Amino acid sequence: MRLSVVSPVYGCATCLEELVERIGGSLAGKVSSLEIILVDDGSPDDSWARILELSRLYPTVRGVRLSRNFGQHYAIAAGIEQARGDFVVVMDCDLQDPPEEIPTLLERAAQGYDAVFARRMARQDGPFKRFASWIFHRLLSYLTDVAHDHATANFGAFSRKTIDAVNAMPESDRCFPLMVKWTGLRLATVEVTHAERKDGRSSYNLRRMLRLALNIILSYSDKPLRLVVKLGLLFALLSFVIVAWSIYGYLAGDIAVAGFTSIIASIWLLGGVMVSCVGIVGLYVGRMFNDVKRRPYYIIGEDTSSGDPS
Repeated sequence: MRLSVVSPVYGCATCLEELVERIGGSLAGKVSSLEIILVDDGSPDDSWARILELSRLYPTVRGVRLSRNFGQHYAIAAGIEQARGDFVVVMDCDLQDPPEEIPTLLERAAQGYDAVFARRMARQDGPFKRFASWIFHRLLSYLTDVAHDHATANFGAFSRKTIDAVNAMPESDRCFPLMVKWTGLRLATVEVTHAERKDGRSSYNLRRMLRLALNIILSYSDKPLRLVVKLGLLFALLSFVIVAWSIYGYLAGDIAVAGFTSIIASIWLLGGVMVSCVGIVGLYVGRMFNDVKRRPYYIIGEDTSSGDPS
């Protein structure tokens, strides 16, 4: 079996040699050929220099450098589109995804599964990131009507059939695990250990996590639009009830003068709801605008396989 291992790299230069050595050690004698694709996603440290050095030391290593920081899922997209293996393993570079678990994922995939995700037991992330991840996946499950497990992420083994299906998807907004699940191909999970981060810290601060969540929700769910319609119908019904109650009160003599406060409150409430609804629709129009432009969702600046990695 030919295997490709794809790992997006951002701010983990000191982890890379250990990552390569542990991947090679865990797969020695278990695959016919191995390529390790390290995708530098505009890393602010000297990751690319380290990748160049490793590509000279290890024949299995191939380095791809994006022209700027596009984001983790776009770096994954760049890597899997370059991968040539019969199976592709996607994993983070910070060694929180232990390379020693790769054979376990492949053994599960050999049982007839096209995608095998690693389910992380006893996550070593901080309490804020674990809580934010739980909230995000609960919200995503509600908005997409598909169950999403907060203990799974990108780490997994995927067949060539799965990778080709994901690569064929034309949308510019990429979220690798959701695209894999959308294919409907046979999927399984395997429980794996989760290690502490070897170097640096996660680049996903609150602002980045909120932006990622918004992009994913707008790209993979139209439920917010349906909720807007339901909200409009609810307020229409509420307005009808209030009007009917006011007419009844006026005819019964309970209301002599219409209330100024209630009118102002109603205007502000309905105005706020209308602006929010228009804003949600506008966000979807913005997504459509980005897709219509058909720009590439990443640009490769350098590639060690091109013969000019300098």
